[in-house]
Amino acid sequence: MKKMKNRLSEDPLMYRDEFLSDKDMKIFAEDVVRLSRLLTREREVLPDAYLRDERLRHAYRAYFLPSNLLKIHKPLKELSLHPQNLLLKEKLSIIDIGTGPGTAMLGLMDFFSRQDKRPRLEFLAVDQVAQNLREAEEMFTAVQQGKALDASLKTVQSTIENIHHLTPGDFDIIILSNVLNELFVHDEKKNEKRTDLLTSILRRFLADDGSCIIIEPALRETSRDLLMVRDSIIEQGFLVYSPCLREGKCPALENPKDWCHEEIHWEPTPLVQEIDRLTGLRKDALKFSYLILRNDRAALRDISGENSFRVVSEPLVSKGKREFYVCGADGRKLMTRLDKDATLLNEDYTRLERGQVVTFDRLVNEGERYKVTKDTTTCPHQTR
Repeated sequence: MKKMKNRLSEDPLMYRDEFLSDKDMKIFAEDVVRLSRLLTREREVLPDAYLRDERLRHAYRAYFLPSNLLKIHKPLKELSLHPQNLLLKEKLSIIDIGTGPGTAMLGLMDFFSRQDKRPRLEFLAVDQVAQNLREAEEMFTAVQQGKALDASLKTVQSTIENIHHLTPGDFDIIILSNVLNELFVHDEKKNEKRTDLLTSILRRFLADDGSCIIIEPALRETSRDLLMVRDSIIEQGFLVYSPCLREGKCPALENPKDWCHEEIHWEPTPLVQEIDRLTGLRKDALKFSYLILRNDRAALRDISGENSFRVVSEPLVSKGKREFYVCGADGRKLMTRLDKDATLLNEDYTRLERGQVVTFDRLVNEGERYKVTKDTTTCPHQTR
């Protein structure tokens, strides 16, 4: 018999053990593989409102939700770093559009449960699948009680395209998690329509000092689509708070092979580990693309400085050198440190990771690339 965690436990974001036969576990693993394929290489046949399928919904909740809910921690951490104390209001009103079973909402609750100061959280969750909203309510209640949070939840059943029927509001946080990439998929003007929809949502629901957090899959196609929407939304007057440290067009779009995503190590739950063992899947990292939009001029570069860089690749290690691609005010460039130039001043360079923000003193700009020398000081920022 195999153990499966499929109900809320003492930790509301985990699941109780229930015994499954080997046969049932195999069927469940097959459902996970089917959903994984639909979300990756078979996206062209991904059904609309696919979580209406009960088996896919259970597969999502048990296998994908535990890691997906943590993805919102990164943008929230970066918002919390700003000197304007963007998240330290007494009350935060949040609209989670396309909430599914409440994944991002649960992640936001988990984030604030770890903070010393906890604002009251007032959620409005919108989804077109009624069962998703019922499960979101169930898990919201469990998390609220388990983590002693002051929070409330209202739900609305609606498609995202019809969200303009909702009463306008000034929300402190708008969440669109794994939503945009599922809209207008087969439309040649999909990114134009996504931009138009996003613009209308921001103008209708975003408070003057509010933030919109968009999370998308880390696939090249979906990440590049998000970057195209990013460039278009800037033309509408909105500001990218993060992850970008520059205001201009995204340099990753200049090369069709480039895209931008985050990758953070994650320790899988026992059930996820068991499914990975059975299927050959591997979910040992949080991989996603994200964007934080605001109406005002507050941005992460206010903290990191105009000469800061975002690491946008894994380390590229070859004989005698260690390199990264970084993105900053001058665009996306390769950065190199020769092994012979390693010193105490630049020792943090060795520990840099994808997604990290870093500044340098006495960095050499060689035009096509940056060079870290023996005299270069490496200063990582705590954004992870």
